[in-house]
Amino acid sequence: MQEEVNMNTGGISGQEPINPNVVRFKEFMKKFLRNKSALIGAIMILILFMIAIIGPMLTDVSPNAQDLTNRLATPNADNWFGTDHLGRDIFTRIVHGMSITLRVGFFSVLIGMSVGVTLGVISGYYGKWVDTIIMRFMDILLAFPGILLALAVVSVLGGSLNNVIISVAVFSIPVFARISRGSTLEVRQLEYIEAVKALGASDLRIISLHVLPNILSPIIVQATLNIATSVLTASGLSFLGMGAQPPTPEWGAMLSDGRNYMWDAPHVATIPGLAIVVVVLAFNIFGDGLRDALDPKTKN
Repeated sequence: MQEEVNMNTGGISGQEPINPNVVRFKEFMKKFLRNKSALIGAIMILILFMIAIIGPMLTDVSPNAQDLTNRLATPNADNWFGTDHLGRDIFTRIVHGMSITLRVGFFSVLIGMSVGVTLGVISGYYGKWVDTIIMRFMDILLAFPGILLALAVVSVLGGSLNNVIISVAVFSIPVFARISRGSTLEVRQLEYIEAVKALGASDLRIISLHVLPNILSPIIVQATLNIATSVLTASGLSFLGMGAQPPTPEWGAMLSDGRNYMWDAPHVATIPGLAIVVVVLAFNIFGDGLRDALDPKTKN
């Protein structure tokens, strides 16, 4: 008796249909789990999130509580990371500052990615004068160094945490726009895109169902790496006094306060600086691992 062939799955009738998304996900996880540095980065990020969520609940001291009789104390059993020039517990401020740092990094990248990918896909898909206008505007933004552009934006808007997020998001836009435009130009030339067009599908449907899913890989990698850049930029703005305002326990502002006591109490500046390094390192390692796992040219 001849076996019936299931035309939808390309397999034999009675077998489970093979989902290509599941296959791709399994291949991704296989590559990712074999990348030791990527695993280390993922574990570090998980720990950072746990500290940001659970940490403030475990500390019974306010991050802004002052004790002038215990100022500039070195790390000890009562104050694990010591105290600053106002007698505030640095460990408590580091823990509370973790959520601020991650929030700035994620929301700034999310905003910049949303705007940049939208502009890049429109530019690459429609081309012609639309492409010219959008990309020349992106070139103007890219002409400024990232920190300088963010500093200009936050100078106009004023120093605050929300304005820092907006300013960091602005300099992220052209990076995502260029990546998504280049990927869209490649996907647009594929035969099945032409076939979908011939069937009468709208541009919005083609972009949302066929273009975006095929350009997500480089965007995800860039977003991960951009979080590290955003954290550095936001900390730099706060260091200059243009970001989070006192007494907010933001690491860049803490680093700025501690620079005046580098000789007498170096821990006041070095500990917030090391916290920034750890976060940036975690996302960079994780981003590199994602790049290797999502690259189809990488061997299993």
